[in-house]
Amino acid sequence: MTIDQKFIDQFVNVTSKAALASFYFIGKKDKVASDQAAVDSMRSELNKIDIKGQIVIGEGELDEAPMLYIGEEIGTKKGPEIDIAVDPLEGTNFAAFNLPGALSVIAIAEKNNLFKAPETYMEKISANVNEKEVIDLDYSIKKNIHNLSEYLNKKPEELTACILDRPRHNSIIKELKNLKVKLKLITDGDVSGALMVTDEKYKVDIFMGTGGGPEGVLAATALDAFNCAFQGRFLFDTEVDKIRAKKMGIKNLKKKYELNEIVSGDSIFCATGITTGDLLKGIEIKNNNFISETLVTHKSTKLKKIIRNEEKFK
Repeated sequence: MTIDQKFIDQFVNVTSKAALASFYFIGKKDKVASDQAAVDSMRSELNKIDIKGQIVIGEGELDEAPMLYIGEEIGTKKGPEIDIAVDPLEGTNFAAFNLPGALSVIAIAEKNNLFKAPETYMEKISANVNEKEVIDLDYSIKKNIHNLSEYLNKKPEELTACILDRPRHNSIIKELKNLKVKLKLITDGDVSGALMVTDEKYKVDIFMGTGGGPEGVLAATALDAFNCAFQGRFLFDTEVDKIRAKKMGIKNLKKKYELNEIVSGDSIFCATGITTGDLLKGIEIKNNNFISETLVTHKSTKLKKIIRNEEKFK
């Protein structure tokens, strides 16, 4: 079964409108307000679409989030059953302080084909590789870099690794420097970080490190359409995390997930720029119109492109 491509424009509209809603709070140093605006807009637009949708990755659970919570039913209840993962505002700090790279993101797949990721950290690795055993979470950093060098026919010093600039990554960063790999350190926004391996224009060969689990699932959906490699392993540090994971059906808490275990079947992914970053241009306002840029993928039709939309305010 495939997802009808008629839904592509509707989901592009969802992230574009959410991006615009958040855009009004750019630079106002209010993460909560900018996130809430994106959430409210996204929920409103999703409820207009003829689907029986369920949020599998959202703003939290029912007691934590009044809207777009995990398990919330969305859409008109007419049409296909769809699993939905959302990050209405990826990079709340970017929006609050008018920094590059804020996005509004959604991924959809057929029912039960999108991993229900708990709100916890995930160890991740991605690269534009379509062979097995080139990169692997179980390999050393040295082996991953050596294998990728051979695969891409580049020297290690010609490779660029993208990683979140966090104290927890100090040892990885140190080892990459010892291997003379170039670094692209990012402060937030590991959805876009993972996606920079998809095209040579971003000049990133490998993404690695620990970031949000839900963001890992969102990125994996797009990486799947690009035939890139991705692996993820959840990190459950507290008993609360472990209990929640088991409730969500995760039995092996140390399991390494391959991409096809995170997303399977057909999928649509949309990410709209809010503030201009490496991946996408942000929202522009011109003559009572708003201009948005959205990266969209649809696996079954092999669609992978950036769509630039110009719309009048309604």
